[in-house]
Amino acid sequence: MIIVVGSINLDLIVRLDRLPSPGETLQGTGFDKAPGGKGANQALAAARAGARVRMIGSVGNDAFAGEALCLLRAGGLDLSGVAVSTAPTGTALIFVGADGENMIALVAGANSEVRPADLGKAELKKGDVLLLQQEIPPETVEAALDMARDAGALSVLNIAPYRDESGRCLTKADFIVANETEFDQCCRTIGIEGSDVKRRMRSFISRTGGTIIVTLGPDGVLAATPDNFLEVPAMDIQPVDTVGAGDTFCGYLAAGLSMDLSLEKVLARAAAAGSLACLKAGAQPSIPLASEVDTALSRRAR
Repeated sequence: MIIVVGSINLDLIVRLDRLPSPGETLQGTGFDKAPGGKGANQALAAARAGARVRMIGSVGNDAFAGEALCLLRAGGLDLSGVAVSTAPTGTALIFVGADGENMIALVAGANSEVRPADLGKAELKKGDVLLLQQEIPPETVEAALDMARDAGALSVLNIAPYRDESGRCLTKADFIVANETEFDQCCRTIGIEGSDVKRRMRSFISRTGGTIIVTLGPDGVLAATPDNFLEVPAMDIQPVDTVGAGDTFCGYLAAGLSMDLSLEKVLARAAAAGSLACLKAGAQPSIPLASEVDTALSRRAR
């Protein structure tokens, strides 16, 4: 079982020819609403990868809640751990340029109400995989990591969006996932210097004892374990929308870890899924099914 403790949002998406500069007003070319939130996105990705998933989070008692949960319900996730809050459902305001790049502003809303006391709903046990991000209170993330270790569950922490409070959780997670910018921020926080990513990743491992995975967009994925270093290439694509790529990667990563695959195979599958997610608009609508990922991998292997 994959247990995801994280955010649930409704994304409000504006499409433009290019992203605006500070103080600039541009005419949008389109508008969409789509379910989102890093927690919900990663939970749905793990489910589409073939895993059983339980979601722990919070939504408001408002019209946005049903829309925010619709694809999770359709995907068959266990939503018994999702509470209804007096705060509004979390919202993400997303600008997407014609080149697929994006800018995002978050309003946490009910996500701020996900507290350590809610973690009993997770029912963590040995053999489970706990998947966390940082759109919920940091004390909840830290308490969940402690609970996973006590239960003998495997833990994956995606340090996005980055917070300086992340430092105290780095030794508690079995796997840390970051993009290149987040990894740079993390290194500054814990005093790792230098420009060589691989060298800094090895220094990170020596301090934390876990595994660090750094996603590099079109340049693929790097992973450093206490015993090994892995490099996985990305698929060659023309992105439409990169909003859900990182979350898709994390969900597929957690699902792969629960399936007892080698880390190299887990990373290859997760990287392919993240690439495919860039080919459609929206965070959750773009998440590929396992069959689509397997087809893409088999084509690349020919």
